[in-house]
Amino acid sequence: MTLMNERSTMNGTQPETFEALLHRLDELVVPVGHRAEVIKGEIVLSSWLNGYYHRVMELVCRQLTPALPDGHTIGSAPFLYVFPQDERAYGPDAHAAPSRVYETVSNRLDGEALSFVAELTSASTRDDDLTDKVEVYGRAGIPVYLILDMQEERATVLWTPSVKGYESRCTQPFGEKLYIPEPFDCLLDTSGFQAPRASGTP
Repeated sequence: MTLMNERSTMNGTQPETFEALLHRLDELVVPVGHRAEVIKGEIVLSSWLNGYYHRVMELVCRQLTPALPDGHTIGSAPFLYVFPQDERAYGPDAHAAPSRVYETVSNRLDGEALSFVAELTSASTRDDDLTDKVEVYGRAGIPVYLILDMQEERATVLWTPSVKGYESRCTQPFGEKLYIPEPFDCLLDTSGFQAPRASGTP
């Protein structure tokens, strides 16, 4: 769901500034079962994740914790990371950054400080996870972006950030091991990332 973000002017309509969108986000009463991000000049609401996504995020965080760079922490709690140069504000599903990033009373965290982000796609977020966020995370210099395509059941890791996004990528189906490059330099076992089978399915 996208909220319209234009204000009336004498000459018609004019898009709101990024700062104005962030203020609206602060004041927004998000409907139960939704979360909000700023994407392409609009406040975008997406529905909460499916229950089993919790297991997947937990597995990602647990496996990457021993490989974290010194002074970094990883988690899946909802935080808003801001990318002013691209006028974006994202709430990644899993994220790692230096502990100092969280020593603030602001709810707007520095997106460029991230060392790792993971997005678990859903029907409402998949297109942005595969396109817009690839470009923004790469331009911000985030070393590793992990896309868990929950619809196709495959994992893609992107690294070597650049102004165009990322220069390197590798994809594996769920159930395989995927190398997570520096600064982590470890293997991620994607066994257990699949959706639970429906009752009665062999």
